[in-house]
Amino acid sequence: MSPMRPGQPLALYMAGAFANHTGKMGLGILRYGEHPVAAMIEPDLAGKSIAEVTGIASDAPIVATLAEAKACGAEVLVLGIAPPGGEIPADWWPVLDEAVALGFHILNGLHEPLNPRYPNRAQDQWIWDVRTEPAGLKPATGAARDLKAARVLTVGTDMSVGKMTASLELHAALRRRGRTSAFVATGQTGMAISGRGVPLDAIRVDFSAGAIEREVVAAAESEVIVVEGQGSLINPASTATLALIRGSVPTHLLMVHRAGMHTLPRHPWVHVPDLRRLAQAYEDLAEAAGAFPRPETIGVALNTAHLDDAAALTACEEITLHTGWPCVDPVRHGADALAALLP
Repeated sequence: MSPMRPGQPLALYMAGAFANHTGKMGLGILRYGEHPVAAMIEPDLAGKSIAEVTGIASDAPIVATLAEAKACGAEVLVLGIAPPGGEIPADWWPVLDEAVALGFHILNGLHEPLNPRYPNRAQDQWIWDVRTEPAGLKPATGAARDLKAARVLTVGTDMSVGKMTASLELHAALRRRGRTSAFVATGQTGMAISGRGVPLDAIRVDFSAGAIEREVVAAAESEVIVVEGQGSLINPASTATLALIRGSVPTHLLMVHRAGMHTLPRHPWVHVPDLRRLAQAYEDLAEAAGAFPRPETIGVALNTAHLDDAAALTACEEITLHTGWPCVDPVRHGADALAALLP
């Protein structure tokens, strides 16, 4: 699915991302991607190193211009920012026009496609509009229920609490343990990292569960299939939960939560329920009064990025004491304790 060739160097376009906290895609690729990052473009931080600004190991510089990124060896411009609504801001168009003129390939994870704007680019110059519905989709049939593989779906207390990160860390932990594991990406960042997947929020609702099912069934030879969750059952703007559950027919759930979050940031009237009760709601929805197999919640992946090490450990211990489940921050502590629980 990805047009990128192995080892193709990237430039992450992150102008304003750190001030506005909108750089999820770029930071995800930086942390987990297999392609080398040659430079990050952020004029306000030019001259600093990526490692200095992000805390993620990298020798690449932060530069101010596309020309500088090109001089660093970058061949692919990654739009590493997720602006509200997924539309391309007006002040990006001159940057994109220049990128195409300079010969950059473009990885675009936003809803607005770029291919139609640049029909006359060089013949071998590609644009990957990640949020494009794949061809040949069909409604789900429940076929995933017959797979021998364990199927783990990450579910959460809100959007953007770390479901992709938890999924990737669990996937990596399983592989370290010698298990064959597949990661099913369901959003633009996961797809950019893994090179394939389902752009779930770009798919017509009648085919969304079928799209998930197709990717899960394609991974049938793995011992464990880790499915990246999207949204949350308790977020009023989220519609992805049922498609993910019906498409993957999960055998296990992993609850993902941000430490100290008691109400939803964008919907403060929504209080986060007791984690065990919320997990039961997910399990009940998946089981549908006995029509489907009931999944088992294996533990909690806790996002503690805003805490120091001691506070993070205390937060995990408190959740374990309250729920009886293992709780770790998979970035700080690894996901081995969770991987060990899977058959």
